Amino acid sequence: MTTDRAGIAASPSDRASASRVKRVLALDVGDRRIGVAVSDELGVTAQGVTTIHRRAWAADLAEVARLVDVWQAETVVVGLPLTLEGTVGPRAALVQTFMRRLAAAVRVPVVPWDERFSTVTAERVLIEADLSRARRRSVIDKTAAVVILQHFLDTKRHAAGELP
Repeated sequence: MTTDRAGIAASPSDRASASRVKRVLALDVGDRRIGVAVSDELGVTAQGVTTIHRRAWAADLAEVARLVDVWQAETVVVGLPLTLEGTVGPRAALVQTFMRRLAAAVRVPVVPWDERFSTVTAERVLIEADLSRARRRSVIDKTAAVVILQHFLDTKRHAAGELP
């Protein structure tokens, strides 16, 4: 059995089952790090996968493309940090540039998702879990990606009538 960079086991049977079901990958894109989460096979729950430490555009995009392939994701959801008024500010413009470059690097749709308050929500969850500041700092980005992806999945299921 092998493990990926996140230490997640990937046995041949895991890869076979992943080929039958498509997943959604979510990203929380920051200046220094990119948090990554992936959905379960049913599209019900989100799990944190890893945090990519940003180096250069090409390396960052190649790592995300690798994760899309590893998880056989059918969609990549990218948190878009809109302003409180819901407009595109400087930070969101940078993320949109990342999304355009990512769309050229992967063969799946790249979808923006309003991420306002995702990091605040993630921080609150980690504080409630009684994690130290150092531990919170090490997992905040992938936890924010989990928050973004879970909101995306819940909204999608609600629109399909699967949730009240």
